[in-house]
Amino acid sequence: MKAKSDKDNFLEKVPCRNEKYKFEVDSEGRVTIFVENKGPFNFVAQKLFGKPKVSQVHLEEFGSYIWQHIDGIRNVKEIADSLKKKFGEKTEPLYPRISLYMKSLYDNSFIVY
Repeated sequence: MKAKSDKDNFLEKVPCRNEKYKFEVDSEGRVTIFVENKGPFNFVAQKLFGKPKVSQVHLEEFGSYIWQHIDGIRNVKEIADSLKKKFGEKTEPLYPRISLYMKSLYDNSFIVY
């Protein structure tokens, strides 16, 4: 039997938003994620350099759509297919793009699998 590739396995993963992060959706459907800057280094940076206690991460159109479809039920392929259905050819190359985007969300602890 042939083993599945990493890409096949990745597309089957079910992402969940990290509940540690609050977010808002504006009237245009754009998502803003709020990141609390905690810990001793952030405390010093806030006092000395005026770093905010809460940073805002503004997602663009595709990212906002993806974020709103991450629900702990849909897998990456289902989210990608939905994105393609909504935005069409603008999403191409679809799977490499969504793979990188999900990796970025995961690397920044915004999602878990």
